[in-house]
Amino acid sequence: MTIIIIEDEIKTAKALGQLILSIRPDAQILSYIQSIDGAVSYLLENDQPDLIFMDIQLADGQSFEIFKNVEVLSPVIFCTAFDDYAIEAFKSNGIDYVLKPFSRESISNAIKKAGELKNFFQRNKKPMPDFDYLLTRTGENKGKSSFLVFKNNKYQTVLTENIAYFFIKNETPTIMTFDKIEYQITQSLDEVHKLLSPIQFFRINRQHLVNFSAVREAEHYFSRKILVKLTVPTEEKLLIGKEKTTAFLSWLENR
Repeated sequence: MTIIIIEDEIKTAKALGQLILSIRPDAQILSYIQSIDGAVSYLLENDQPDLIFMDIQLADGQSFEIFKNVEVLSPVIFCTAFDDYAIEAFKSNGIDYVLKPFSRESISNAIKKAGELKNFFQRNKKPMPDFDYLLTRTGENKGKSSFLVFKNNKYQTVLTENIAYFFIKNETPTIMTFDKIEYQITQSLDEVHKLLSPIQFFRINRQHLVNFSAVREAEHYFSRKILVKLTVPTEEKLLIGKEKTTAFLSWLENR
């Protein structure tokens, strides 16, 4: 089990690390991180761990900001001195909420819960569909059908079915149509993602949301990544990290 600890008090972080290793000697503490910026950088540049222990109040703000800047795929155990953030914690990949001062029993129970969840999903050959996926399959979430854009001093609508992908260009969210026409939009990619059908669109990475109809092929790449090629070419390679490959392949299969 690989673990990172996000805690701004280094003594507390080290004590937690020692406690974890006493409970799970086979665990590997990959990094001790003290800030939001440090956590975002680590998660962007490295494979995500099996488990994250995370304080809520960090030196540069609340750790919930991490989830706004990077897609966190690992389950998170929140360790905090405050008991009024539980709801937000469980909306942010939280699987347990441990109050400080933590004890051997509380940390042991949290690790046990993480193991039980992992075993549950490993027993299922396919990942459990998320809530948006279930809504779509029942016909209750077909996604936004069009987007209003402004170009050449004119407002017009672009049908979602004509959009090959959404991407970030010069820090601006942009539509690319199958006709290779670009339109800037005002919504962030996170906002757009929530508006789209999860059956039709997949978040490849922080910069790209792709339409299933635009996917030409996918192939294995270095470091267990997948290279995605679209019918409308992108300026950069579309790579999916190994943490998302199962979800992506399942998305391609479940039509």
